[in-house]
Amino acid sequence: MDKYVKILKNNHIKITPQRLVVLEYLDKNCTHPTADEIYSYLKKKNPSLSKTTVYNALETLSKHRIIQSLTISGSELRYDIDHGMHHHFYCKICGNVIDIELKCPNIEKMKQFGHKIDEIHGYIKGICKNCLKREG
Repeated sequence: MDKYVKILKNNHIKITPQRLVVLEYLDKNCTHPTADEIYSYLKKKNPSLSKTTVYNALETLSKHRIIQSLTISGSELRYDIDHGMHHHFYCKICGNVIDIELKCPNIEKMKQFGHKIDEIHGYIKGICKNCLKREG
């Protein structure tokens, strides 16, 4: 938990047990979960945890750029603790979201024009290799 306490301290965010468990969950489960998935898992270990508290923790962590929210699968938000510049692949069959390390050629072009890039979002949609295997 020291790692997560340090992250919150470095971002001048009040340290709460709820924020710590949300950070830990996202760090250990790189599956790009929804808020409901995070809540359902954490509720098992913390029966007094409310859905509103999880949503508020996610909002605070997103606002401070500790985590990022993705809208790759329609209107639902998914969460990712990996802030390095990367793209995401969404499988239209199983719904998995997979990190894709791709260099974006437009970043250097934008820098040449004097712009500062804080984040990029590249979404690729298709069918993952596991679903393709199952389909034959």
